[in-house]
Amino acid sequence: MTQANTPSAETGTSKSGAASVVDPAADSAHDPLLALVLEQLDEDQAQDVVTIDLEGKTSIADYMVIGSGRSTRQVASMAQKLAEKIKHAGFGPVKLEGLAAADWVLIDAGDIVVHLFRPEVRSFYNLERMWAFGDAPPVAGNA
Repeated sequence: MTQANTPSAETGTSKSGAASVVDPAADSAHDPLLALVLEQLDEDQAQDVVTIDLEGKTSIADYMVIGSGRSTRQVASMAQKLAEKIKHAGFGPVKLEGLAAADWVLIDAGDIVVHLFRPEVRSFYNLERMWAFGDAPPVAGNA
C-alpha cells in the first residue's frame, strides 16, 4: 500500500492538541475495523492512503482514512467493495454518500470515516491539512 505517511508521523496529538496523522500499522493492530479498511484499500490499489487519529478530538469518528482512486470507476468500485466487506465482517451496515458521481465518496462505518477521491478532487479539498492541522504530509500533485 502506498502510504503518504512520513516516518516521523506519530500516533496521538501534536503539542497543540490537534489530531495527527498516525502510523496505520501500529493502530490497525488495536482496531480490527481499521485493519479491515486498510487491507481492503490495499487490495483495491488505493493510492496515497492516509489515516488520521480523531479519537478524543471529535465525536464523529475515531479515525479518518483518506485515499485516492485513479478514476471515478475505481473510486466507486473501491467504495462498494469496502462497504460490502465491512458489512460481511459483522461491523454492521455503512452509509455511502457521493457514489453516483464518484468524485468524492464518503463511507461512514461508525468509528471510522473513509473518504475516497479522484486525485484532483482530493488536492482541491485537502482534508488531510484541515483535520491534521498542518501535520499531514502534502498530497501528491499539491506540492
